[in-house]
Amino acid sequence: MIHNKQIALQTAGYLLQIKAVKLSPRDLFTWASGIKSPIYCDNRITLSFPEIRTFIREQFCAAINDHLGTVDLIAGVATGGIAQGALVAQQIDLPFVYVRTTKKDHGLTNLIEGKVEAGQRVVVVEDLISTGKSSLEVVEALRQAGCVISGMVAIFTYNLPVSLDGFRDSKCPLVTLTDYDILIEQALATKYITEDDLSVLKSFKENLTKK
Repeated sequence: MIHNKQIALQTAGYLLQIKAVKLSPRDLFTWASGIKSPIYCDNRITLSFPEIRTFIREQFCAAINDHLGTVDLIAGVATGGIAQGALVAQQIDLPFVYVRTTKKDHGLTNLIEGKVEAGQRVVVVEDLISTGKSSLEVVEALRQAGCVISGMVAIFTYNLPVSLDGFRDSKCPLVTLTDYDILIEQALATKYITEDDLSVLKSFKENLTKK
């Protein structure tokens, strides 16, 4: 779910403004999954802009308070959710850990970095949700450690059916600050893209939805 429609529009505007999201309907990007896409999202760049970094931190905290209830621990997903998660934990004065997608191959071979205790209610912080696979692996790792997952917050989601189904099946509420549909409409409103570009971007999403 979207935390708040007005906040979603503002978040989308910020991401476009600092080019954290790049839209290239003609010259496609290649995602890690191999998907050829007219959009590439790198929300790490938000950390370089204090005003936007503060906005995201405050809205994450508001989303947790409004939608996810009581929480004992904040967990960031490595690597994109580490800094954002630490900022949120600092703001609401909670312990923080981060979770790797795979165990270290040296030292203590930790998957979870930091102290967790069975029964702790955890909110996971992510920067981006595409298929949701790696994010939900982190949720499972925390559950295996005895944690109770209150939910996850993320800056942006593509709202792909595979991710929506995954979060529903995992019984992990997901709250995001903005999403794909809002972002491309905002891109059109600010003349970042043309009507023809919008058509390409909508078709891309529809084609992924059908798969």
